[in-house]
Amino acid sequence: MTHVAVVTLVHRRADHLRRQARSLALGDRPPDDYVVVAMDDHVSSVPDTARVVHVGRAAAGLPLAAARNRGVESALESGADVVVCLDVDCLAGPTLVGAYTEAVVQHPLVVWSGPVTYLAPPGPDGYPLTALASLDEPHPARPAPVPGTMMVGAEPDLFWSLSFAVAASAWRTVDGFCEDYVGYGGEDTDFARAVVHSGLDLGWVGAARAYHQWHPVSAPPVEHLHDIVRNAGVFHDRWGTWPMLGWLEEFERRGLVARDRGRWSVVAGTGR
Repeated sequence: MTHVAVVTLVHRRADHLRRQARSLALGDRPPDDYVVVAMDDHVSSVPDTARVVHVGRAAAGLPLAAARNRGVESALESGADVVVCLDVDCLAGPTLVGAYTEAVVQHPLVVWSGPVTYLAPPGPDGYPLTALASLDEPHPARPAPVPGTMMVGAEPDLFWSLSFAVAASAWRTVDGFCEDYVGYGGEDTDFARAVVHSGLDLGWVGAARAYHQWHPVSAPPVEHLHDIVRNAGVFHDRWGTWPMLGWLEEFERRGLVARDRGRWSVVAGTGR
């Protein structure tokens, strides 16, 4: 019997975590293991179905890549054959875990992603967890095959860690996320490049639908300026190209970053 784990990272998102746990419990295939990786967070209220792995803050910020690795490793040590990584902001559609499990079991050499809908702020009664499909409107910049269909050969630059699933064997082949990335930005695209470089494939599964709970955002994400510039340099050193170029160019237009001899750097005096 296939042992399935869901891994989520949390930092000051207790309400979102509780709603995610409820959505997983309502699914057609609840996970056998639910690993919550608390990053610099004691998560005072953890769902009864979850177990917690604690990870401290790195000097440069939240260690998202390392924390995700710790969570997946904990799931594998507990016997997981399939690991679903789900952002704490994401509610699981009713078929998400089951669809990911079926896709991974049938095609274990593919790392699978699913469509994500970005939700509006919830009403006074919250989100309708038993009727999430009524809110379905997947992000237009990502593939969104209809439920019951799958596609492989996906573009690595469109991979995101909001929602994906991987076989234990494939995870070990890729060796997880590169932990040189600290804070926000770059590690997803790096992981996708590593998947392809390892001889594996990327795919999208239509029935693994997730729903991203609303929270305030900025565009471009200036609050992550230092992380993005540092991580972009890590990516360039590893792959020879610049990720997040649209954000870097917008930061440059605003006078926040500059290019010097082919490298991006934060303009002196720009605060965190």
